[in-house]
Amino acid sequence: MADDPSCAPVDLRRGAPAERVPAHISRRTFVVATVALGGVTLASSVATGATPRSATESGVAGRSPVGRLALTVNGEHHTIAVDNRVSLLDLLREHLGLTGTKKGCDAGACGACTVLVDGRRVASCLTLAVRLDGAEVDTVEGLEKDGRLHPLQQAFVDQDAFQCGYCTPGQIMSGVGCIAEGRTGSAEEIREWMSGNLCRCGCYVNIVRAVEQAADQG
Repeated sequence: MADDPSCAPVDLRRGAPAERVPAHISRRTFVVATVALGGVTLASSVATGATPRSATESGVAGRSPVGRLALTVNGEHHTIAVDNRVSLLDLLREHLGLTGTKKGCDAGACGACTVLVDGRRVASCLTLAVRLDGAEVDTVEGLEKDGRLHPLQQAFVDQDAFQCGYCTPGQIMSGVGCIAEGRTGSAEEIREWMSGNLCRCGCYVNIVRAVEQAADQG
């Protein structure tokens, strides 16, 4: 069957099949009419309260998955509902107000966010909070007892083991873990087992001495 001579193929998109449009209608007129029709459809949806499919799908995709967990932090029990993507670091700082734990690199490379989970040293910035249901977490705020500093906190003061102090909470928590693990047999061993904690001020010698002092006090 021959094509209708009153119509001509117009390819509006590269690779798309040609549409049959009356020859007397220009491409500009066709595009303007198409956009206008789409606007009328959208306005009709808004007026009737209908939600376009794309908007509905975006709303569902934008919802944050929430989980509930119970954990003990510095001896205090908490039951919290949090986004499943929240790190332990952000849970401590943003939800519980425990800002002693510092956010450094946020990639697990500097050790500023070190805390103890069930007695083990962890980088809290890389630890998902929802995976710690039932866990016991210790932060630098929980080391002081009855107004007295923890032996390692006091040793940091005695040995002048900090300057800016930003890495100090992570250094101290790592040191507490290091002592508990029995990794303080020599200065070299302490350096090895605390090598994940960086100090931009370069107080490593004094940090090692502080850990040695606290370890000797048993």
